[in-house]
Amino acid sequence: MTEAVQQTTWSAPLAILLVEDDPADQKLIRASLKSQRITSDLHVASSAEEGLTFLQSCKETNGRTAWPDLILLDLNMPGMGGKEFLRQLKADEVLKQIPVVIVTTSNSERDMVDGYRLQAAGYIHKPASLDELKQVIGEIQNYWFVLCKLPRKELFN
Repeated sequence: MTEAVQQTTWSAPLAILLVEDDPADQKLIRASLKSQRITSDLHVASSAEEGLTFLQSCKETNGRTAWPDLILLDLNMPGMGGKEFLRQLKADEVLKQIPVVIVTTSNSERDMVDGYRLQAAGYIHKPASLDELKQVIGEIQNYWFVLCKLPRKELFN
């Protein structure tokens, strides 16, 4: 499911892949992105396996328009789980270039250490309220899409 979020400052939408199994969290993050000033095309994968399949199809078809600028990843998912998703992503010479921010309810120090060891670009505890989540998502977008300079997607090869 791809969805454009309203734009006020960017000329081209930025692509975000959300890998999150909980429909309620998907809805909250989608609403939080919509409330921001930066246009985002959001693709939601409901499992780690679905996320990797989406990324492989982008890579194989050279689908750079759908290629995510950023991945938001939940850790605690049935099946593969977020850590294994991250391990497989970072083992791929092309896919490893995509920054991944873990957004999870886990407060575990072990999860945090593992996430950074697996080359996550950040680890954020998912707030419970919509207002706090909107603030966190806004700060993620501001950091990754305003303060940081990301390479053009066509340079990934």
